[in-house]
Amino acid sequence: MPDPFEHTLPDLGLAASGERPERVDERGTFGLALTLHWTSGAVNHSDCLVTPRMKLGQDRFPPELEAGLHHQPAGAVTSHRWPDGAPLPGYRGEDVLSIEDSAFNRHLRRVAVEPRAGRFYPRGFIAGVRGLLREDRTPFRMGSVDDGRLTIDLNHPMAGRDIEVQARILDISRARRGGAACHDVVELAAYNGPGMQARWRGRPTDFRADDPFRRADPQPDHDFYRQPRFVQHLDRTALAHIRRLYRDLIPPGADILDLMSSWVSHLDDVAVPRSVTGLGMNAEELGANPLLTEHLVHDLNAEPRLPRDDQVFDAVVCTVSVEYLIHPVAVFREVRRVLRPGGRFILTFSDRWFPPKAIALWQDLHEFERMGLVLEYFFEAGGFDGLNTWSLRGLPRPDDDKYADRLTRSDPIFAVWGEKYG
Repeated sequence: MPDPFEHTLPDLGLAASGERPERVDERGTFGLALTLHWTSGAVNHSDCLVTPRMKLGQDRFPPELEAGLHHQPAGAVTSHRWPDGAPLPGYRGEDVLSIEDSAFNRHLRRVAVEPRAGRFYPRGFIAGVRGLLREDRTPFRMGSVDDGRLTIDLNHPMAGRDIEVQARILDISRARRGGAACHDVVELAAYNGPGMQARWRGRPTDFRADDPFRRADPQPDHDFYRQPRFVQHLDRTALAHIRRLYRDLIPPGADILDLMSSWVSHLDDVAVPRSVTGLGMNAEELGANPLLTEHLVHDLNAEPRLPRDDQVFDAVVCTVSVEYLIHPVAVFREVRRVLRPGGRFILTFSDRWFPPKAIALWQDLHEFERMGLVLEYFFEAGGFDGLNTWSLRGLPRPDDDKYADRLTRSDPIFAVWGEKYG
């Protein structure tokens, strides 16, 4: 699994005035990249959260991790595997409940919401069950939906899973004066998302109900994309890590298809690709892309078939665009067709998009559920193994970014990839 900080240590701007301490101790604070490694079925998952101000003796570290961090320099890595998911909350069978269908408040929000198997909802939707309050936004999982009964799972999404926690020291500074929040380090890494991309008990998640592929703008895409847009969708830090991910996953000398391409391809760090074919919606944007050896104007929502022969690419990438596909499984099958055996299909995305053209389902999902949706596309298409999900959150936004006055954190990155077999 790629480590986003293996070859570079970002300066998180943590150091106070004066010389930086060289090693972690109780007197200083330090930036930390916390990564959860875990599996669900045959899928490997890696979820990284960057925390800029941690402190030994103040924040709660598992002893196995704390011992590996003490007196270590920036760049040092320590990890520990817990076969039963500790120190996260354990899985409790009594937290899986069967309730009446009527206990789910479909009208909690302005638009009626139907419960769907495998999906996550705020606990306010089942206010009254076990004394839960309407204002409670903690997610719970809808396990199954049967005639008149709902199975709900109140366990933490990572409860009971085997996990490995890796901690990498990113930066060290002198302690600042004043108090700071006390964090449980492993719970912090597993908070608000990890685990939500996996199926519930191995069963497919119901992403098909409620007209999921409708869009606010149903007009043909060629009208929307007729005007070129020479813009970057993500901040500079996020894009740099997408480039590093592609570098780590695509072999040298590859024939690459950049699916739903534009004026940039984010493949700059891939070693000596033999060819880069860009397939997109705007000829002017594609013509301005310096990495492309060939470009094709093609609307996948009008015609999912790719205009290429079988087994001609070693890798296919799709950057911040999967949310626009209205025939995703057909496109995934086409990608499988044009890939050579062992070739990878890599999709990256974030939490920014063109709202009129993104599918309704994408906008309704928690950001970690979106990785689960893309996994379901792989499962439905068939013919892929080596499935992985990867997330990176919490890096600081560049000071010169146009949103720096409103957003302190870099755009989160999510990725899903698989390899063609056979």
